[in-house]
Amino acid sequence: MTEHAAVRSPEVAKPPVRAARIAVASFIGTAIEFYDFYIYGTAAALVFGKLFFPTFSSLAGTLAAFATFGVGFVARPVGAVVFGHFGDRIGRKRMLVVSLLTMGTGTVAIGVLPTFSAIGIGAPILLVLCRFLQGFGLGGEWGGAVLLATEYAPKGKRGLWSSFPQIGPAIGFIVASGAFLVLSNSLSDADFQSWGWRVPFLASAVLIVIGYYIRMKIAETPVFEKAMREQEKAKAPIVEVIKKQPRTLALSTVAFILAHTLFYTITTFSLSYGTSELKLDRNMLLICTMIAAAVMGLATPALAVYSDRVGRRAVCIASAVLAAVWAFPLFALLHTGNPVLIAIALSVGLIAFAALFGPMGAFLPELFATRYRYTGASVAYNASSIVGGGVSPILATQLIASTGSSASVSLYVIVIAVLCAVCVYFLRETRSVDLATDAGLHR
Repeated sequence: MTEHAAVRSPEVAKPPVRAARIAVASFIGTAIEFYDFYIYGTAAALVFGKLFFPTFSSLAGTLAAFATFGVGFVARPVGAVVFGHFGDRIGRKRMLVVSLLTMGTGTVAIGVLPTFSAIGIGAPILLVLCRFLQGFGLGGEWGGAVLLATEYAPKGKRGLWSSFPQIGPAIGFIVASGAFLVLSNSLSDADFQSWGWRVPFLASAVLIVIGYYIRMKIAETPVFEKAMREQEKAKAPIVEVIKKQPRTLALSTVAFILAHTLFYTITTFSLSYGTSELKLDRNMLLICTMIAAAVMGLATPALAVYSDRVGRRAVCIASAVLAAVWAFPLFALLHTGNPVLIAIALSVGLIAFAALFGPMGAFLPELFATRYRYTGASVAYNASSIVGGGVSPILATQLIASTGSSASVSLYVIVIAVLCAVCVYFLRETRSVDLATDAGLHR
């Protein structure tokens, strides 16, 4: 049976309706959950050091705030294993709803947390716990969202369909940055530090209700339902992934460290570095990152569709090459202080990110068998985020402090880019894999 036939049903007979429904359902959750994740990153760069670690020096406070930011990345693989386990056993849809509510609970809770001045050491401890809950929920979100899209996708269009949830991070980042931009311009520094930073966290509650309603309206993916009819459920999906596809899991995990490294170096770290070290205007940097994120949002689906034509590997390797070439110009342009040049610097960097992130929505699910696909794709994606997203901002901050030069950060990005290119080279091309039968699957 062909993949196209496997996903055909009475509902699929109306592609525009189906495409719109799946696009919204897969996109809405990633947009909301990455909004939640990014408002934390922005707050960590701008205010958390002073509010939750006031006894530290400015540098130590920033490092401590980024360390709590990193806790979310440590939690993500844990969430990937847990949500992947149940997603591979009872279905994608249920886990997408639970992951959304889990993430939202952690985010809203941060919005009501007392600071260090109110309860002392309890404040950063509670912040870490909420951050862990955020990461745990997001660990299950991405894998379920891309599987929803790819397992519904018609033949030859998995790159396009998988780009629906991949656009979510760009929208989430723009909305998160925009929220902080409006608040910082509308409020005095004292009011922003006192209560203004809480508003984006509390506003997440409204977005979660909308996302919950939309996700409850979707059906389980036909590929998963077919697999459950014809195969025995995986008793322990994570064990099967490690036993049956260890090479694929290792290569894909290391390969996609670059995606997280690029994004969080260009956004979270650059925002902190630009304001604290280069003394650049915070609002100007926020606007530049929003412009770059908009460019990324346009580039992501375009490059995902291109990977349907030329293959996933070619586009991903091109991303690594661009990232390595742009590593030094990125910071050279940032140092100019010129808003136009800074926007260009960040935009090109996020185009390199999009060239990897766009195809990745289809590439990772295509690498793993249906019975443990949720687990395999989620673990690879989220485990790579520990280094790329959790460690990179901390390491970059420490490298700048130790060397006094951004060259050390550029060299770090180049090393990660080379690792990505090598790992992708050794992964098999997957655009022709049949998700319904796992035919042609690389093990």
